[in-house]
Amino acid sequence: MKFSIVTVVLNNPQVGEALDSILEQAFDGELELIVIDGGSTDGTLAVLEGYKDRLALLVSEADGGIYHGMNRGLAAATGDVVGTLNSDDLYYDGGALAAVAEAFENAAVDAVYGDLVYVRRDDTRRVVRTWTSRPYEAGLFERGWMPPHPAFFARREVYARHGAFDLAFRLAADFELLARLLAKEGIRTRHLPRTLVRMRLGGASNRSLGAILRANLECVRACRKLGLKIPPWFIPRKLLSKVPQFFRAAPGAPR
Repeated sequence: MKFSIVTVVLNNPQVGEALDSILEQAFDGELELIVIDGGSTDGTLAVLEGYKDRLALLVSEADGGIYHGMNRGLAAATGDVVGTLNSDDLYYDGGALAAVAEAFENAAVDAVYGDLVYVRRDDTRRVVRTWTSRPYEAGLFERGWMPPHPAFFARREVYARHGAFDLAFRLAADFELLARLLAKEGIRTRHLPRTLVRMRLGGASNRSLGAILRANLECVRACRKLGLKIPPWFIPRKLLSKVPQFFRAAPGAPR
């Protein structure tokens, strides 16, 4: 089985940590690593040069933002399974992709997703929030649920058939994509009850109260676009659903 992992970066020299966590994965398959740089002007390109011989593709030029970069990476991917890992993030341990590959041995599975922990930016061993997902069932997106996108992997033909990120959504294109694939198109998924990703705090959609509000308004717009009926309390419920994540015990080892 061949995995394509897409990493999008702009002015983040820490991208080397993300790439190391991908390259350190131990699984019996082929790994295609694609990096889309949005035209970095700091030391990021110097870091990427050190990985050039291990990258299937490195593109560095101005683009339309993170989701545009991800779409470029998805279009270039040739693997059986495609995942994305943000330049700030890390796989939880060296066995993450092996666990995902095992789940894909079932030919009936179109996509696999696992769990995620939010960690401090200055100490990726310090867990702040624990995002434990669940198997998908109808109606979850309408209640504000979504699986953690960095821990989501899909067969390449899923994107060929149903499309990639809708660039009309600047902060919630991941919510729209996953809602489209699971709730509207009905792809067959498996939830892997295992922590797959360490995600540093401070993503674009969580950077400020204003960004959080705009992202949630985009989620409302995405549901309406997809014909999903949502209640008036959709946003408050979505926000409140995150509160328990701060009190869940962080996993000490893969489950």
